[in-house]
Amino acid sequence: MSRSPFSPSHPQRIAVVGGGPAAHRFAEAVLSGDDHHAVVEVFADEPHVPYDRVQLSKALSAEVDLTLGASVWDDPRVTLRTGCKVREIDPDGRTLLTEAGETFSWDELVLATGSDAARLSIPGAQRAFVYRTLEDVAAIRAEVTRLREKLGRTPLAAVVGGGLLGLEAAGGLQELGAESAVVHSRQWLMNAQLDQGAGRALNALISQRGIRLHMGQRPSGIKLDKKSNEVCAVEFGDSPDLAADMVVVSTGIRARDRLAFNCGITTAARGGIVIDDACRTSAEHVWAIGEVANFDSQCVGLVAPANAMAEIVADRLAGGASSFDGFDTATKLKLSGVDVASFGDAYGEAEGCLEIVYADPARGLYQKIVTTADAKTLLGGVFVGDATPYQSLRPLLDRELPGEPGLYLSAAGGEAPDSELPDDAELCSCNGVSFGDVREAVSCNVHEISELKTCTRAGTQCGSCIPMLKKTLDRELAKAGVEVSNALCEHFELSRAELFEAVRALELTSWDTILERFGTGLGCDICKPAVASILASQRDEYVLDPGRGGLQDTNDRALANMQRNGTYSVVPRMPGGEITPEKLIVIGEVAKKHGLYTKLTGALRITMLGARLEQLPEIWKELVEAGFESGQAYGKALRNVKSCLGSTWCRYGVLDSVGMGIQLELRYRGLRSPHKFKMGVSGCARECAEARAKDVGVIATSDGWNLYVGGNGGATPAHGELLAQGLDDETLISYIDRYLMYYIRTADRLQRTARWQEELDGKIEHVKNVVVKDSLGIAADLEEAMARHIGSYEDEWAATLKDPERLARFRTFVNDVETDDSIRWVAERDQHRPATPEEIEAGLGVPDPVMVAGTSLPVGPPAKV
Repeated sequence: MSRSPFSPSHPQRIAVVGGGPAAHRFAEAVLSGDDHHAVVEVFADEPHVPYDRVQLSKALSAEVDLTLGASVWDDPRVTLRTGCKVREIDPDGRTLLTEAGETFSWDELVLATGSDAARLSIPGAQRAFVYRTLEDVAAIRAEVTRLREKLGRTPLAAVVGGGLLGLEAAGGLQELGAESAVVHSRQWLMNAQLDQGAGRALNALISQRGIRLHMGQRPSGIKLDKKSNEVCAVEFGDSPDLAADMVVVSTGIRARDRLAFNCGITTAARGGIVIDDACRTSAEHVWAIGEVANFDSQCVGLVAPANAMAEIVADRLAGGASSFDGFDTATKLKLSGVDVASFGDAYGEAEGCLEIVYADPARGLYQKIVTTADAKTLLGGVFVGDATPYQSLRPLLDRELPGEPGLYLSAAGGEAPDSELPDDAELCSCNGVSFGDVREAVSCNVHEISELKTCTRAGTQCGSCIPMLKKTLDRELAKAGVEVSNALCEHFELSRAELFEAVRALELTSWDTILERFGTGLGCDICKPAVASILASQRDEYVLDPGRGGLQDTNDRALANMQRNGTYSVVPRMPGGEITPEKLIVIGEVAKKHGLYTKLTGALRITMLGARLEQLPEIWKELVEAGFESGQAYGKALRNVKSCLGSTWCRYGVLDSVGMGIQLELRYRGLRSPHKFKMGVSGCARECAEARAKDVGVIATSDGWNLYVGGNGGATPAHGELLAQGLDDETLISYIDRYLMYYIRTADRLQRTARWQEELDGKIEHVKNVVVKDSLGIAADLEEAMARHIGSYEDEWAATLKDPERLARFRTFVNDVETDDSIRWVAERDQHRPATPEEIEAGLGVPDPVMVAGTSLPVGPPAKV
């Protein structure tokens, strides 16, 4: 194969039309080539630097930077033209024409135009939003805010489409404060990736999260209110309307192939630019990559094949011979708080294949492994509710399994064999990184996970392979005899668990003494909150006392959760979700008086949002006087105990779940721990409190209480594992005391109970031995430590209100206890403006000074001297 004829004096001119992830990867691949002399010019329609569409849902609920590696665009060999749309391409003349009328010449053209969101062809469709770009996300966020302010209630949002993006949109809308409903044409969600069993399990889990499902229905129109001309419902041909204040459409994507079609390049009947296995189009010197490329009669909107195509074209342009061998459709992501994963032959379509299935509809669990007829070679899998097996199975696709397939079904109690995968097995499918690539990097002295991600690119996109990446790193370091550091941070060589025991043994009481004894330097944002948590869990003293307040993170310092606009939330404790009418009235009055937005949480609580820092003492004074306590919703502590109606009201109830929920919440309130933790108490096996999804879950049976531990949400959700069953009240509580205190003493910083249990030697069996069998002989010590916490508990806000010095931290101005009524509070800094000519002429002068939420200085015109 002859190499590229281009040289540094005559560089190859490559034009890339499209500014998405595929274009970004192509530019990276060209620049990384050793002998590829080229200049790259990227024409991006959007005004943004290429960003990560995989993480688009994060931008729906928060301001985040999704920009892909910007270093590419700093290279002098690359020119990025944002907001520059290409109108025409001329393959014969090797030129392109932009909307601005500029003509550019090229030697090679790469079409990475991506896709557009599909839209509905029904009446009123022009009033629907789509979910595809940053602009789409910004428009959706703005509409939710507008509707909430205009309607004075929670807006109703209908999402049409129950695929990946549709469920992400529904979950994001729910986080924004809207009530979500999903309309889907099939009987189960994600039908393109999941079989019926998995899809119905997903239906149940999504419904449990408060998202309403309307399955097997296609909209016939979007109805507008005749008076206001606002969206008011989604219409169906033969069923009642679905009330909605806004509609988001996410029914798939359409390849943007018009440029290619217009100049005679072959496109597929159902869309997409037809390519061969080298990613060549029907025109000489024109290539196509990413979602617009149609290979083997299909276009796929996944990052892994787009990256593969980009690197293949870069290699071909440098004289290489790599080829595209088909789409890897493996998917693992978290949808609305639910783990979902599928890979390979998820539907079990291969002739003679076996399907090993575990299904538990009551728990919302479904796991299936597909193998060859001899049950040896892995062909695919699908997981809903617990995707733990995906991590170890995905690299084994089309390989012989090291153990029986059933061992990999974690939902059924299986545990995959701890086998080492071969070098050519793929660890990161998004970026095509093999285990061999990772091992080679480790052998070259890359010993930190952050460095490993940088040099190999593994774990830098969807992130699902990071646990396996860390496991591989630790294994390779151990084989090389390199000690794996468990240091808390650069200032403390001890791990959190070691530091906890050292502080407890020496009875140290302050940051200064701990740093002097065990640390170096001044400390950092890692060790300071960790030490603050250790002191709080051991001594149960006021967390903001001198010497401790500065260690806390933002939320603990304010005893409230900071929201995105700089204001704070107020969450009174409501044990077991129980509340009197009198207290309910107080919450309403407080929210109305202080102009707070109120919302019911998923854990039977009422949260009030929008409080300014200096308002918090006044708000809490009224709440404390009414008998409320802090709900600790801001701390790494017990958040809440969710309970169902139990035997008190429910006809299915076996035991008093409400009473037990209240007892547990009052017992463990204010207990500081390595991470937040939650509890649930269900009065029967119907599990309405979702106890198995909590760090501590209690379920009533006719034989007594069953205790589950280690369930939680987070980036990798996990179901609780059975610790003990048939317990009476006293034994149940003693086991929970031991479990929580053992977790607090031995877990790493910011480590949830599920991850802690997974990393213990012996896992749940070890926990059983310590908690139930007292194998370490520390049960009495653990119970005594818990008793000390319970005996010394004091509500933090009640304590704050009693002390003027503690209240001083909630001032707007550090030098004045009074507020300034002339200051207006706005959500964003850019809302401050100079006076208009009309205002000056009217003698109104400049506008009032503006206080930007979350800052401590007024922003406004200079004072007159």
